[in-house]
Amino acid sequence: MTAEVVTVVGGGIAGLVVARDLAVAGVPVILREASPRLGGQIEQVELAGRLLDIGAESFATRGGTVAALLADLGLDGEVTPPLDSPAWVHRADGTACALPATAVLGIPSRPLARDVVRAIGPVAAVRAACDAVLPRRSRRLPDPTLGEVVRARMGDAVVRGLVDPVVRGVYSTGADDLALATASPPLASALTRTRRLAVAARQVRAAAPAGSQVACVRGGLGAVVAALAADARAHGAALRTDDPVTAGELAEIRVAGPVVVAAVGLASTATTSRTLTVVAAAVEGLTGAPRGTGVLVAPDAPGVTARALTHSSVKWPWLAGDAALVRLSYDAPPTDGDVERDVRLLSGAPEARVLAVVRRTWTRTIAVEAPPEQAHDGAAHLVGEASGRTGLAAIVAHARSVAASLAGTTTDTASGPTTATTSGTTSGTTCGTTPSLVTSPHQEGRS
Repeated sequence: MTAEVVTVVGGGIAGLVVARDLAVAGVPVILREASPRLGGQIEQVELAGRLLDIGAESFATRGGTVAALLADLGLDGEVTPPLDSPAWVHRADGTACALPATAVLGIPSRPLARDVVRAIGPVAAVRAACDAVLPRRSRRLPDPTLGEVVRARMGDAVVRGLVDPVVRGVYSTGADDLALATASPPLASALTRTRRLAVAARQVRAAAPAGSQVACVRGGLGAVVAALAADARAHGAALRTDDPVTAGELAEIRVAGPVVVAAVGLASTATTSRTLTVVAAAVEGLTGAPRGTGVLVAPDAPGVTARALTHSSVKWPWLAGDAALVRLSYDAPPTDGDVERDVRLLSGAPEARVLAVVRRTWTRTIAVEAPPEQAHDGAAHLVGEASGRTGLAAIVAHARSVAASLAGTTTDTASGPTTATTSGTTSGTTCGTTPSLVTSPHQEGRS
């Protein structure tokens, strides 16, 4: 176990997990956050008398990584799945339909299923089914994008009508700008074995545990931030807000002891980012779930500015109330008129009226070039988006492994830190980014 003070730079979820786990292990730790609050891209706002997540709003249940952390925080009894209802897609022709039930990232595992035919039409569905008879061997690209793979195996209509809307909602980018291995490592691996995209999608779904693939805690992810901060402080961690660290100061801190960098701006790596605006709205005249838990929008859909809508007060039971609560995501800040028009169009409720809105603009890191496990001459550990990871499951798993390594403990991501068998100071786990298999907008906050 290191006896030196560990400095954690950045108070988002990754930095908080590292600080909390180190403090619990008895390691002195100081966390410095530049902004006035902790949580990073997890933030709650009050709307119509309820607290609503306006950043990340759920986590992937795969692997039990986040569940183990919640159990350590005493929140395991608060884990709640979303309403079991399919998301919809608003199509390029202005119509809407439910997304296929057995798709992976919008990729149909059974291309001729009725819901696939309804979504993209019989001709496109037959083209998608040609995946079963196309040659198994084709020109191999070194790092193919999801769009390239799906287009080659199933056709452009599947990319435009199903995959792009889902990927925009999950990753804030298009299928042609997202590497297959980043979008879903299990799918990439299964495709390498089978050379059949539909078969690979079926294998990925079969390997997933039963039940919802995303969840939240009652009250929202803001409750997780509060619990992490409280537990870290209870074990002696110093959590400082309004305390920025400059690049020059970071070099000085490195001399004093171990440093964990959770702030993308201080990581010495090249990144690709996307800026998006999330609008939370209280809405009158929107009852029930006319279009499931939300709607994903095809990139070329006419007359709509938003790229996804989540019916939050239907999706999460604790948000139910007189006024509906929805979240919409945008590539650029919308006008109030845009928001009300999009709510009406995407919900299928032409009389809906927006009562109040809250806006936040986020910058999401979607790619890091060759992310090192360590940077700054091996003296600083990168976690969170600074390390090239995205989604709470991957971020939490890696942050816990870094904390365990610094504390001289070992980590089972399904059960949390355990007694040390060896000690060390390097992070030892590389976690892939695997999105949830359910096709719901704003999965893991990738809205």
